[in-house]
Amino acid sequence: METDARLSLKESVLSYLDRSGGLLKLAEDCEQFNDPQQNEAVYRFCVSVNPADVMELDPRLGDCVLHDPLTATALFRSVCFLSIKTLSLIEKIHTENQVNIIVKLTHLPPFPDYTLDLSSFPRGYGPMRPLAMEGLVIALTRVTNYTRGARFLCTDFDCPNSSGFNYIRVHAPGATESATVRNDFICLICGFPLKEDVKFRVLGDKQLVALIHVQALDVLCAHPQNSLRNQSVTLFLRDELCNSMRIGRLYRVLGIPAHVHQWPNITWSVEANNVQPWEQEYPHKVSDNFQALLNATACSPWRFAAMVAKFFGSAVVPPGLYNTLKLGLLLSLVQTKEDKTDTSHCLDLLVLTTDTLILERLMAYGLGLAGRGVRHQASGEMFASLSQDEHGTGTANIHAGSALLATGGICMLGDLSCYRKDKLDAIQSVLESRTVSVFIPGKKYGEEADQQLSFPVQCSFWALSNSMDASRRSGRVDCAVLGTVEMGPVSVQLAEAFGLVIQCRDTMAEKALLAQTVHTIRQAVQPGKPLYSSDNRFPTQDFKELLAHARGLQVELSSGAEKMIHGYYMASRRVRSVQNQGVKVSVTSVKLLISLAEAHCKLSLRTKVLEEDALIAVLLCENSITFRHGASALIIPPDAVFPCDLRDLVDLARRDQALEQLHQNVLHFIYAFAPGADTYITEE
Repeated sequence: METDARLSLKESVLSYLDRSGGLLKLAEDCEQFNDPQQNEAVYRFCVSVNPADVMELDPRLGDCVLHDPLTATALFRSVCFLSIKTLSLIEKIHTENQVNIIVKLTHLPPFPDYTLDLSSFPRGYGPMRPLAMEGLVIALTRVTNYTRGARFLCTDFDCPNSSGFNYIRVHAPGATESATVRNDFICLICGFPLKEDVKFRVLGDKQLVALIHVQALDVLCAHPQNSLRNQSVTLFLRDELCNSMRIGRLYRVLGIPAHVHQWPNITWSVEANNVQPWEQEYPHKVSDNFQALLNATACSPWRFAAMVAKFFGSAVVPPGLYNTLKLGLLLSLVQTKEDKTDTSHCLDLLVLTTDTLILERLMAYGLGLAGRGVRHQASGEMFASLSQDEHGTGTANIHAGSALLATGGICMLGDLSCYRKDKLDAIQSVLESRTVSVFIPGKKYGEEADQQLSFPVQCSFWALSNSMDASRRSGRVDCAVLGTVEMGPVSVQLAEAFGLVIQCRDTMAEKALLAQTVHTIRQAVQPGKPLYSSDNRFPTQDFKELLAHARGLQVELSSGAEKMIHGYYMASRRVRSVQNQGVKVSVTSVKLLISLAEAHCKLSLRTKVLEEDALIAVLLCENSITFRHGASALIIPPDAVFPCDLRDLVDLARRDQALEQLHQNVLHFIYAFAPGADTYITEE
């Protein structure tokens, strides 16, 4: 670059720093380095740069920032050094080499040439310029040190370079540790070897992260698998970017691709420049058919959700079967959300059944409608695993298991009879604490002391248990009213940790078996064709859009719903503590009730949680507690939420009447047993 052109670009850099407040920030950052006790070879400064503003000020400088980051960094370093010396901000800086400038880009132009698709990124040599990429974190290492900068001196004492700060090495994108610190550097004046002045070495923090395209999770879900292979990309996070990414989260990263040379191997990696949380965009709309159904069922606060549950999963089971289970799956799907920070509202679901095959298929169908779904295999890693890092750091590489990969979505465990007792105990521990701990032995991974890290588990779990095998072994018959339901390998404590327990009891077993048989035969004879009229009215894509829209709704509790939830909790806690010794209704039941009520409100496409939503939550929760501990003074039928079939309007009206009666029963129960209930419930 010619001198005049370089000088013009420096003037533009100075003008941009002045306009953007960069010079003022530079002066503030210099204050921390004026400590007399602090004497370093390299002083690091971060400069925030908006490419759009730079392009508007000087197109040549903007092109340099976007396409030649090393030259742009040199220009900013030169201007910052002159500013520091002119304003006497740091007296300890003697040469430009001592100024290490990191140009932090705020964003990149929204064009394909500036985007790196992790599902088809190039393997060959490409331009070392900033690119934007989006992906999912599947592994990360602990934070380790790297050499940010080092000072070298000539070994010939007569050489002017035997003192001073002429030979400074700083880290560059894609460089290894040996590129910064080696013992074979030669003085350019006298040819003598250079030796590092170790007391001036500056260390920084480094962390490696494995990023993969989010569609790679399809192989872990119920989606049809393809023959493509997905490979992760290694990100290098340095200094302030360390610990800015978490396992299982989605991020948008601005970084510079680089080839790391470690003879005889060459690895392709990305030096992260900026990291921002990212959420996938889903179609947030309600189809015309669902909108028409919503208008047709507006006369009742319960009908729309009931009809959605009826038609849900018609590709697996005939409409009308397992309505309570399908409603539970829908509520769990609606309540889980991408990057949800609050884990208290996750809806974990345990299903007791005698037909695990069909219901596992139904769960797999629902998993495909989740924002993110992972189907865990019993032989795989559920939470986290360790390995040795392959990039020369020698530290532990922490890989995400199924639960961490399903962050913000659903982790389907399947039939719990396939799990060993230690795995079931681990599941119970995670469900209760909502965290998973990873023990890292220090000696094995190059550290002096052992370390234990904890990661939040922010997904909902779905699981099945075969109650028929357990009933045969024990010689007992299921009796939900008496609370003697067999739960297979599931202990009462594990069932308590799941929260919501649903028993799929076919009151008309022969009719259900016949309907399922006809459904299966028709699928075999007419593969790929719609089996029911509802399949054309409410296809899978419409369900996916409906659930995505419902997940995005912001809801709030009405006073009536809050009073019912609080009253039922207090009454149930008092009754069961007196009636059953050792049975305690914990505070987590309140969270479960609120979560269920909010989910039913969202599924009904409302933003205000009504007392009717709270009633559905109470009925589901009471049935769940009854399965584990027996009935209380609030006697409700096992299928209280769906007391009858939903074939026509007459059945819907009958269901509304039954729910209204149960509503009154719940209010009487609260009035009779909840302390102070008479202050907010009027006895009719």
